[in-house]
Amino acid sequence: MANNETNPKVDAFLSAAEKWQKEFEKLRRIFLDCRLTEELKWGVPCYTFEGKNVALIHGFKEYCAILFVKGALLKDAHRLLVQQTENVQAGRQIRFTGLQEIDAMEPLIKAYIYEAVEIEKAGLNVEFKHPELILPEELRHKFDEMPALKTAFEKLTPGRQRAYVLYFSEPKQSKTRESRVEKQIGRILAGKGLND
Repeated sequence: MANNETNPKVDAFLSAAEKWQKEFEKLRRIFLDCRLTEELKWGVPCYTFEGKNVALIHGFKEYCAILFVKGALLKDAHRLLVQQTENVQAGRQIRFTGLQEIDAMEPLIKAYIYEAVEIEKAGLNVEFKHPELILPEELRHKFDEMPALKTAFEKLTPGRQRAYVLYFSEPKQSKTRESRVEKQIGRILAGKGLND
């Protein structure tokens, strides 16, 4: 698909949108004005430059957003970017609650898009921090019982390991943590991540 052309898959996404439809359409026009290629990835509109993901359009209950894939590298001179959660290292959002807000911010949005494209042209990447994982006691016990589980877990990518550890560690009660570990044993043994 060439720059500035609409993608039929995104057309279908937009026509099916129950919320934020006008906002999505406006954001789409902004991205296409910036000469990016429109695709549908992960079930949402994705805008790319020379095959590299630049940004996605997302809708949430309280807001819609642009998610810059390498948003952590943007200068954010206008303090618009939001880190979704403390565990998100690369992506950053600009959030909107209505069409008028997007209209008023269009020049700034384009400036952020052009900066994100320059990051891709320069070949810059976010340096991910891989802090030492503190395995919950319930997972360590299961590793002792099932050495094959430990081996399979260690073969997972650092991101998949981290996702599991965060998920397993979240509950306050040991019983719930243990239940979560039990339910994911098959996925780990199959080499799958929590969200695969």
